[in-house]
This record gives sequence, structure tokens and C-alpha cells, in this order.
Amino acid sequence: MSAPRSAIEIVTIGDELLLGFTVDTNAAHLARELGDDGFRIARRTTCGDDAAQIADAVRDAFERTGAVITTGGLGPTSDDNTKSSIAAIFGRRMRLDENIWARLQQMWKARGWPGEIPESNKLQAMIPEGAKILENRHGSAPGIWLEDEHSRWVAMLPGVPRAIRGMRADTLRPRLRAWRGSAAVTVVRSRTVRTTGVSESALHDKMAEMRRRVHGLPLAFLPGWEGTDLRVTSRGLGDAEADATLERAVADIRARVGDAVYAEGADDMADTVLQAMRARGWRAAVAESCTGGMLGMRLTAIPGSSDAFVGGVIAYSNDVKVRDLGVNASDIDAHGAVSETVVLQMASGVRGRTGAEVGLAITGVAGPGGGTEEKPVGTVWMAIDTPLGARAVMSRLIGDRDEIRRRATQGVLNLLRKALSA
Repeated sequence: MSAPRSAIEIVTIGDELLLGFTVDTNAAHLARELGDDGFRIARRTTCGDDAAQIADAVRDAFERTGAVITTGGLGPTSDDNTKSSIAAIFGRRMRLDENIWARLQQMWKARGWPGEIPESNKLQAMIPEGAKILENRHGSAPGIWLEDEHSRWVAMLPGVPRAIRGMRADTLRPRLRAWRGSAAVTVVRSRTVRTTGVSESALHDKMAEMRRRVHGLPLAFLPGWEGTDLRVTSRGLGDAEADATLERAVADIRARVGDAVYAEGADDMADTVLQAMRARGWRAAVAESCTGGMLGMRLTAIPGSSDAFVGGVIAYSNDVKVRDLGVNASDIDAHGAVSETVVLQMASGVRGRTGAEVGLAITGVAGPGGGTEEKPVGTVWMAIDTPLGARAVMSRLIGDRDEIRRRATQGVLNLLRKALSA
């Protein structure tokens, strides 16, 4: 049995990627998903919109592996040079695909845009001779599959992330599997355990002799504002064996780390907390000062959160804390807005005024100015008020203004998570 074909290179195209104005999430998504399907990403390259740059990047990748996926440069403007640049590598001319042009015209009308579709959109219907169309049910620009007589190919995908994700699953995936053939493959697969409220060094100590490898799988420590993710990765194993080994590794990590674990994969703390509240039939409301709505945003970002979240108050000024949350003005004068007394009253006040079973509150000094010797930048008080009781904690959070505010939302959600699991 011959070895399966699996090595692929990814070329992402766009000046905005090179200049740093846009983060290249497309290459990361493709690398993860293709690895999970048993393909090996040999190299990832980014180039600008210049036609010569595109041709050089794709030609080099094409010569190394004979299998290239590009993203970007398939739009209707003058800087969209991907198709023509790659067609030249294959010695193919460009032609107008009347079916694609008709579809684009129909889409223009269906979306209610005024007038006739601009002639510039015809660029999206220009296709290299001999190419196969990769249907795009998630946007306007179709993908292109261009292959030569030696079975070397380039798959051109649009740059819009939503289109990339949809097309990889429903259009590109079956074509890649056919190219690879039926030979047995190994996969690159990862599992992530999410922790919070414990330092990276403390986690390192908890893992003891497993801090490098767990059941033979390499372990990575990935700190961020939400906490530290622990990721184990399997390479060189078949599908079922990889899943079984990862499952054992995750179980061991959970056993060693304990209640610092709040989720797996990409699951958010807000989702974990919402699920725990649903189990009790509780709803939450928020009172936010320095976070300015971030906590409410995280909760409402979870689909279906309306059954466990009612709303809240952004009480940035002391007047709003007093008027809308019932905080005692004399307590603000005596202890300051960033204090245990005030944050507890904020949590109690928003709970009482909304009728929610749970009140969450945050007040702090997010910076870059406003700190004092007693309350330096990063000082944040967080509180919860529930039928199980009320509790407040103070943290000295690190980072810039955005990081401090994000860490504060994670901290108060974690406070509630622990209370709900007690």
C-alpha cells in the first residue's frame, strides 16, 4: 500500500496581513482543521497583494509540495490578483464564467443593493481555463481548484473567515480526501484544558513529572488574560488511538489541577457559568464600573443566554451607583468607589432592582491613570450576591487597561463558578 499524500502548504495573501492591520486567523484555522483530518502543513507563508509576490510565493510552495491552498485576493478590486497570478504559473488564460456572473447579478438584486451590479464585479467571475469551481455558499467569491497533468494543484479560497470555514468543511474537505486516497493516515489532534485563578508556575508544579509529557504527549502551557490553557497534542497516531490517548491525558490533567479547570477546548467561562445557573433555575444581572459593559457583553455573546441573564447597569460615575444601584453615598465618601463595601452594595443593588437571583459587580482602577499608593492601577474589587450568600474579593491585576478589564470579568465569573459548584 502506498503512503498517502498529505503535505500541503498554505499561502495567505493580503497587504493588510503583512502590515499587521488584520490578524491572519485563516491560516491558523486551516492548519488546525487540516491537521485534524490527517494532513501535514509543511509551511505557512504570507505575501502582499502584488502580483509578482503572489506568483513567487505560490510557485515556491508549488515546487516544494505540489499541493497549495491560498486565501485572499479573489475579490472585485484592482488589488485582487490571486487568480491571474496563479493561472500564469500553470500557463492558463483567464475567461469569463457566465454562470458565475449570472449568480453574482442575482445575489446583487437579492440583497437589495441599488442599481446594477458594478462591472468591476466581473473580476470575480474570471476563471483560469481548465479550473474547477469550488462552490462558495457563504459569500460571493467562488473558490478555484487548478490542477496540472502531474496531479499538482492549487486551491484558491476567498479571504473572508466565514467563507473559509464553510468552504473548507463542505467543499474543500471531500476534494482533499479524494486527492489523498484511501490509505490509512495519522492525524494531528489536540485537546485543551482551560484553567483560571492559578498561576502558570503553580500549574507547572501541580503537573510534577507530567509537566513536559502526559501519556507520551507533549504538554504546552499557554497563559493569557483568561488564565492558562494546558494543551496536549497527538501526532503520528491513527484517529481512534489519538482520541483515546488524548482522553486519558485530559483526565490526568483534570485530576492534578482540580477546581482550577473551568472548561475544555474554546469554551468560555461565561458559557460555563450560564450552564451552572440554568441547572439551578437562576438568572444573573451585572453592575459594572471600570469594565463598562464587558461583563454583560461576555454573557450575551453566548447563544441562548437570555434564559439566564436579565441585564445590568453600567455605573461608571458615583452618582449612578447611588441613584440606580442604591449604594450609600456616605460609604463612597468613607471608603472610595473601589472598595469592598461599595462593590457588595453594587451586587446587592442590581440583584434587587432586576429581580435576578444573582448579582455580579465590578469596580476598580483600570488605568493608565487614577491609581494611588493605597489603590494602584490594577486594583479591582469583584463581588457576587446569590441566595447562597454574598462575597467580595480584591485582586491586583496586571496588564494594560484592556487586559485589566478583561481579567476582571474573568475573575468575577470565576468567583460565581466556584460558588455554584460548592
